[in-house]
Amino acid sequence: MRGVNAESAPVTASRTDPGAAAALRRAAVPAGVLASVVAAFAYVGAVDPNEPGHYPACPLLRITGVYCPGCGGLRGAHALVHGDVLTALQDNALAAVGYPVFAVLWAVWVVRAVRGRPLWIDLRPVHLWSLGALLLVFTVVRNLPSGGWLHP
Repeated sequence: MRGVNAESAPVTASRTDPGAAAALRRAAVPAGVLASVVAAFAYVGAVDPNEPGHYPACPLLRITGVYCPGCGGLRGAHALVHGDVLTALQDNALAAVGYPVFAVLWAVWVVRAVRGRPLWIDLRPVHLWSLGALLLVFTVVRNLPSGGWLHP
């Protein structure tokens, strides 16, 4: 039996770059998350939340009349899908600012996943308390009479 030189051996479908295949496998979860987000935004872009009857009303707003931090988020996402950034900011400024933050975190996640590194976000108590304080201040200000510019 003759030996086969590796340089002259034909490339077959079974011989693939193991590094590329592993990188694709590692990127599968971030790709799935992106597909889910794109599907959700596509649905909200197609089904207008400004038309009554398509989405349930916010229970907190319905019962108490208080705008929660998420109120207007669907309308803002709908406006953003249609390219209306100012309306998205008016509907829910916190969500409109949060979408690009999510996009940056997702991009970092993909790069790290493809390189074989885990995504490690070191959230310390001060970060979590700060985020909670931001949500609380946003909620309180948007429910004050002077915070009418933050109403959805």
